[in-house]
Amino acid sequence: MNYFSTLSEAIRDETPIAVATRLDGDHLGAKLLIGEDRRVGDLGSPGLNDAVEAEGRALLSAAQTSLRSFGPDGEPTGVDARVFVQSFAPKPDMFVFGAIDFSRAMASIGKFLGYRVTVVDARPVFATKARIPDADDIVVAWPDEFLAAARVTPSTALIVLTHDVKFDVPLLDVALRTRAAYIGVMGSRRTHANRVAALREAGIDEAQLSRLSAPVGLDIGARTPEETAISIAAEIIALRGERNGGRLRDTTLPVHGAAPRAQKATI
Repeated sequence: MNYFSTLSEAIRDETPIAVATRLDGDHLGAKLLIGEDRRVGDLGSPGLNDAVEAEGRALLSAAQTSLRSFGPDGEPTGVDARVFVQSFAPKPDMFVFGAIDFSRAMASIGKFLGYRVTVVDARPVFATKARIPDADDIVVAWPDEFLAAARVTPSTALIVLTHDVKFDVPLLDVALRTRAAYIGVMGSRRTHANRVAALREAGIDEAQLSRLSAPVGLDIGARTPEETAISIAAEIIALRGERNGGRLRDTTLPVHGAAPRAQKATI
């Protein structure tokens, strides 16, 4: 499939795709298409293609467009290859389940990261714009019923803050059957163990259960709703970049972009 047909097909089907264009050197004008599960084209070297693909996927997941510079073979500190990456994508969705204090903070951070944030709660007294003003949408519905009818893509983040078994287990049963990039669940380790036991009884296997980020967030000592939202956002970014989320000073990996293919982190 050639460049133009791939691009037109993605735009027609509203499938996220990024177009990377080289702006200098012998390969001036060369293009690389970066889709959710494929790439087409060549920017001049395998290393540069790999580096731009990783950067393009990160930009695409946030529906962002940017100019990036690399070394001739994709080195992150170089300036020999300037590449313009243009994303053709709607904002990714972040669905936050449970209209609580933490949801207010999560909606603010989610929007800052470029997500379209929808907060879902079955209780109309809590699910109001006045309580969560930064959410793009507030939906009064049973969480599992909402998610079963929602469009979930590999860029979607699902954050479960309901902390109630009658909501959590049916919701997670649906969530784990989607292609969501991130499924974070708030609660203590004991609460989560009870959830996992119920999900196993519902037929969810170990491979599916391993997708859950629970307890949710990175271990930064978060206590307040705002700190917790930051820890969740950091985990989403780390997972997207195939990083473990440790301190940069304690690693030799590049500061920006995904981990090199030979050293990909596991999360």
